[in-house]
Amino acid sequence: MAPTLYMLDASPAVRAVLMTAKAINLQLNLRDIDFFQKEQLQPEFLQMNPQHTIPTLVDDDGFVVWESQAIMAYLVEKYAKNDDLYPHDPKKRAIVNQRMHFNTGVAFFHMRNIAKAILWYYESRVPEKERQGAVEAYGFLETFLDGNEWVAGDFVSIADYSLIATLSTLNTVVPIEYDEYPNVVAWMVRCESLPGYPANKKGLKAAKEVFKIRMSKH
Repeated sequence: MAPTLYMLDASPAVRAVLMTAKAINLQLNLRDIDFFQKEQLQPEFLQMNPQHTIPTLVDDDGFVVWESQAIMAYLVEKYAKNDDLYPHDPKKRAIVNQRMHFNTGVAFFHMRNIAKAILWYYESRVPEKERQGAVEAYGFLETFLDGNEWVAGDFVSIADYSLIATLSTLNTVVPIEYDEYPNVVAWMVRCESLPGYPANKKGLKAAKEVFKIRMSKH
């Protein structure tokens, strides 16, 4: 039986997992969670994940794990035919981990705060503090990609899937300018050719539409 992923398409974190699964040809049983209806607060969901976050994965043996990057690493370790996306080499893996922590602590941190401001607090503009944080994240990523095709070096990793899910969404509210971040823009174009990337498209479109609707109401 396929692992079950509790999800919401528009979430960048969910899309990172979906892209990883597609890249390793893993079929997932997808279960949508409606946050606006607070389905994540139902007792049966809280029993699985007391932090009531998505994505949450339940494997076919009942094992439960949440947080997208933990899920991605787990899926590659258990189901991928090789370690290409998450190398066993300690130095390569350390860089992949660092880039994913960068996503969590910097890029996705600002993306999440922007989403909260617009979707939950009905602000019509991106808060300036978060806009500046996003721009700083673009600058860091521009440096990471200097001389590298992919975020962790010369190979595609789960860090690329994690960051492209975030950056493609962040770009809709804080546009990435080619003149300032040519490495980032070129990397984003390369990511569109990755085998897992199609799994990003539907949710990204949904996220764009939600942001547009909420920001146009003011």
